[in-house]
Amino acid sequence: MHAAVVFLTAVIIGLVMGGLTFLHDKCVPAAVAAGLGSFGISVPVLHKLIG
Repeated sequence: MHAAVVFLTAVIIGLVMGGLTFLHDKCVPAAVAAGLGSFGISVPVLHKLIG
């Protein structure tokens, strides 16, 4: 259950960051990079915070 909460929260953070980047720059590659980057960074942090 813990892993599912961390993963789902990280996915939501990645989608929000990617969406906001797309709305700001209108550039799909930058939005994808921002979404994947924030997803990757947030997983270990959330694992420590929620755990």
